Amino acid sequence: MINSKLIWKPGNMLYPLPVVIVSCGNKEKHNLITIAWTGTLCTTPPMVYISVRPERYSYDLIKSSMQFTINLVDKDLAFAADFCGVRSGRDIDKFKTMHLTPIDGVAVACPYIAESPLSMECKVTQIQELGSHHMFIAEVQNTIADERFFNKRTAKFEIEQAGLISYNHGGYFEHGELFGHFGYSVKKK
Repeated sequence: MINSKLIWKPGNMLYPLPVVIVSCGNKEKHNLITIAWTGTLCTTPPMVYISVRPERYSYDLIKSSMQFTINLVDKDLAFAADFCGVRSGRDIDKFKTMHLTPIDGVAVACPYIAESPLSMECKVTQIQELGSHHMFIAEVQNTIADERFFNKRTAKFEIEQAGLISYNHGGYFEHGELFGHFGYSVKKK
């Protein structure tokens, strides 16, 4: 039996989404903003995007410097990610308030979060004004990965061991159990 379907209003229901904290600015003036509208655009060159509302404090920091860093979020950073998504950097220093460690960027001027399992330093190549959000299209300049998640035997970065979280229709979820690998549907038995 096939379940019945309802026609519903148009909306963004593409879930789950990665939870990331974007750091922006520089040593003197920086901020953290939680972003749910983010993703991969291209492999070669490595390109990503983030979508930010123009009224957000971080918007002008990113637009003026044309760079940002995407910091992946694990369960330990979930509280900080939620906080950084509901409080404005106009009013507080989120690094200090959340007891996060800013580390000077390697390929960009903005700091990355020491506690993040993986950070991607990005330079903006284009801004698309889409409506409520503007999309910053960026090329990844550098990736900074926590050595705890490198398999010493294979040298593979095992991101699945990091306990990353996702956002799903108002809730945060830790990644679950592995049930298959890419290409398993066509693998010969």
